[in-house]
Amino acid sequence: MNITILVIILAFVLIFKFLIVIPEGFHGVVVFLGKYNRTLTPGLNFIFYPFERVQKVDIREQVMDIPTQEAITKDNVSCMIDGIVRFKVLNPSVAIFKVQNYTSQISAKAQTALRDVIGSITLDEILTKRAEIAEQIKIIVDAAAEQWGVDISAIEIQNIEIPADMKRAMAQQAEAERDKKARIIKAEGEKEASIKLAEAAQILSGAKGALELRTLQTLKEISADPSEKIIMTIPNTFFEMTAGNKSH
Repeated sequence: MNITILVIILAFVLIFKFLIVIPEGFHGVVVFLGKYNRTLTPGLNFIFYPFERVQKVDIREQVMDIPTQEAITKDNVSCMIDGIVRFKVLNPSVAIFKVQNYTSQISAKAQTALRDVIGSITLDEILTKRAEIAEQIKIIVDAAAEQWGVDISAIEIQNIEIPADMKRAMAQQAEAERDKKARIIKAEGEKEASIKLAEAAQILSGAKGALELRTLQTLKEISADPSEKIIMTIPNTFFEMTAGNKSH
């Protein structure tokens, strides 16, 4: 009786050894006597224990940091840049058996590609074309990762640090550009205003009584606080009379 119970227990243990559950988001790489045999999908799977071993591989999209890299731009400006790599394993057997530690390989390739791309462009391009730079790095890294059974989904540049003296120079340049635009806009406004004033003066000079009405309107505008102003009115004919007396 005891032997029967022992056999039943041993049978259950062996059954559990022959069965393996692969969770969703993973694949199982099966090795038979040290050689790759097949890849298991998520769910309940059967293996030939103890001759087969299973290694689980995460096939979900993963994120890896690109450590801060010091790079020199095409115009000889030193800057510190970091970013992230988004990738996923497409072929688990290749990722496990064709390369040693595929995550380290991706990180090293991304760092090298980042420095190479930054070295081929100017600082202004780095600051204004992040997306294009990231796409160039992605193409380089993806070409290598494809051989490792990995797909690079995206590469993003996060932080760009430049020297403090360069920041001051860029701030002065930006301020000068804003001052230049402000002066141009002001000059254009004065030009347009002078044209309109000339047109208005021509219209007023040709309309009888228009200049007197404009004078009264001006008096109204400047007399908002009468206690601070003294206004003396002189007839327009006064100047004509003065000019006539001088001629005599």
